[in-house]
Amino acid sequence: MKPDGKSANREWNGMTDGDHMETTEQANRPRKPRAPNSPPRVNGHHGMSAPAKNSDVVYQDLRGDIISMKLVPGTAINEKELTQRYGISRTPVREAVLRLAEDRLIDVVPKSGTFVARIPLAMVREALVARRALEEVTVREATAKASESQLMEIRAIIQRQRERAEAGEEAAFHRADDDFHAAIASAGRLAGIWDMIQQIRIQIERYRRLTLPQPGRMLKVVGEHEAVVDAIERRDADAAVDAMVQHLNKLQLDIAVFRDMWPDYFIFDPAVDSELIAE
Repeated sequence: MKPDGKSANREWNGMTDGDHMETTEQANRPRKPRAPNSPPRVNGHHGMSAPAKNSDVVYQDLRGDIISMKLVPGTAINEKELTQRYGISRTPVREAVLRLAEDRLIDVVPKSGTFVARIPLAMVREALVARRALEEVTVREATAKASESQLMEIRAIIQRQRERAEAGEEAAFHRADDDFHAAIASAGRLAGIWDMIQQIRIQIERYRRLTLPQPGRMLKVVGEHEAVVDAIERRDADAAVDAMVQHLNKLQLDIAVFRDMWPDYFIFDPAVDSELIAE
């Protein structure tokens, strides 16, 4: 028997008369009042965060690969290959590449190509100085303000680092390392300073990734972190700051070694950067 127009319409919409009645009843039910300062209710897809732009996805992926040294300095970046990999047009890929060039992570050389930029030692030095100054502040504040539970959390992070170091898991170790420094800033009620450090340490991170494969390096970092938190627990601010400074200075002391091991990875100007090696 051929369905009438109303029945066909109900079947197409996937709703029966009972469904319509239930929906109407739900709509007529009194709503609970919203709590003060709570966000407005949203229905359907309204209020959902928009998907990332294609250029943002390409930017974040390439940035992560460059900073982690998965893409080492000098690696050619093929924009056509990227458009095929992501299934997008050339424009968003170009936007991502230009943003990375502004970050000094990519070099766009006219008539030659696009390449992962080498690490400028002058910028590494400046970033190390700035980071050291900022972390001295967070450590001193953490010594004065850290609660017992926060200290326990920091100890747990260090233990996680130790486990990752013993397993040789560099990526997981690196994430735990970030968590340690972020927890120090949070304990000092200066979490925003860690956000600032994140912005200035891009070039440091590329260099630091070269140091982790050193035999015993990761466990040495664990020991340095333990010295910092030991001093914080004793509420000895000067000792905590000194331990953090010594920890961060290790990166600068080793620069000459890694520059000589991978000379093609760095930009080194003897006239400008000689004091970086001498310090």
